[in-house]
Amino acid sequence: MKKNMLLMCMAGLLCLAGCTDSAYEEVSTTAQSATPDALKDARARTTLLVPTKYISQVFTYAPAPGQFINKLPPYTAGNTAAQMATKAATALVGKTNGLVSLGGFGGNIVVGFDHTIANVASARDFKVYGNALTDWAEPGIVMVSRDVNANGLPDDAWYELAGSAYNATGTIKNYQITYTKPSPLNANVPWTDNQGGSGVVKRNSFHTQASYYPQWEGNSITFTGTKLANHAYDSNPDPLAEHWLAPAFAWGYADNVLNADTNATFDIDWAVNGSGTPVSLTGIDFIKIYTGTNQDAGWLGEVSTEIAGIEDINL
Repeated sequence: MKKNMLLMCMAGLLCLAGCTDSAYEEVSTTAQSATPDALKDARARTTLLVPTKYISQVFTYAPAPGQFINKLPPYTAGNTAAQMATKAATALVGKTNGLVSLGGFGGNIVVGFDHTIANVASARDFKVYGNALTDWAEPGIVMVSRDVNANGLPDDAWYELAGSAYNATGTIKNYQITYTKPSPLNANVPWTDNQGGSGVVKRNSFHTQASYYPQWEGNSITFTGTKLANHAYDSNPDPLAEHWLAPAFAWGYADNVLNADTNATFDIDWAVNGSGTPVSLTGIDFIKIYTGTNQDAGWLGEVSTEIAGIEDINL
């Protein structure tokens, strides 16, 4: 009796996905005559009907140079970009307590979910977990996309979530930076930008891995996006006793506030197109996050966004 009840429940769950009456009978009949292994497989498939709140897939992981690169996640000689994305997935899928570093400006990650995150009216829709501290924010720009062509890939239009500093003085749209692989590999990493600037991502004594440059990349990497104004500063006038602070922006950025803060959550209604015009999205399937500042903070190193997970808060 218990077996028959389980079989009927399984058939019912499968039919929630769109079975007709005849299909229900076929599933039920097939289930009753199935082997134990087939029943186990069927039970596993029914669990797919229950979506998870969290990241289910990492499509790409493309960090900029930084002090945690090749460590979070760890690089092993010979790893490819696809293998590094798999390592990032191991750290983030199904979790809110993992940790992946995106490095300096432009470094990014693209993730997906096993369901569409709905745009709930008059409510925040998802939460991004990071490792921000009080007075230490490393803001990441958040972008969203809908799987319009229904191919399961993040190849449709992307929209930036316009945070509090989107139109602020000092914010630069279409900022572009190019990092060059250093020689030797353990040297500072040079960069140039499209504003006439140049500099290096400096090494420090706290992180001594072979290189701060993502070692699976080629001789240079270029990123383009919205750059926020530098916000970190040394609050101690004594140059021999630096005390750096990086206050949070008001809202709308990843790794910007404590995870318990309301402003660690995001509203899909903040989405804008490349011209800054608001767009209407009923939901999203993919999220891209990239480091939104290009700043050195003295002995603390570059300001780099870290991601610990993402949650659909209305599921």
